[in-house]
This record gives sequence, C-alpha cells and structure tokens, in this order.
Amino acid sequence: MVTVSVEQAQEDFVELLARVEEGEEVFIAREGRAVAKLVRCEERGFGSLKGRFKLDDSFFDPLPEEELRAWEGG
Repeated sequence: MVTVSVEQAQEDFVELLARVEEGEEVFIAREGRAVAKLVRCEERGFGSLKGRFKLDDSFFDPLPEEELRAWEGG
C-alpha cells in the first residue's frame, strides 16, 4: 500500500497504474487525508457472471397473453 498526493498521482499516474496492476493498493490524499483508492479490478469478460446466480426454470416459460401484450405496447 502506498499513499500519494493528488499532485503526485497526476504526475506519476502511469507508474501508479502499473503498481496497481501488480496488486498494490494506492491511496490518493488531499491535504494529508486519503480521499480515493486505486485497486486492481476484476476482469469482466464473456461469461464472467457464470455461476453467480441461478434462474428459476419458470424464467423460460412463455409469458401470459396479457403481459405479452403489455410488452408489445398493446
């Protein structure tokens, strides 16, 4: 973990991003107080939500006629 000033973060942004990519957390401080944190984000590629939730089988059932008309603007 490293803490840098806003000014230093602006000057060294590319270097700080490289550190974050390596897994380090970077805090950005204004007037000595941390106001933001840079952290590595999870990749969000195709299938990244697989296994995180389950749809009930009824999700794939046909809609009732009344609801279907409402979705079709009727």
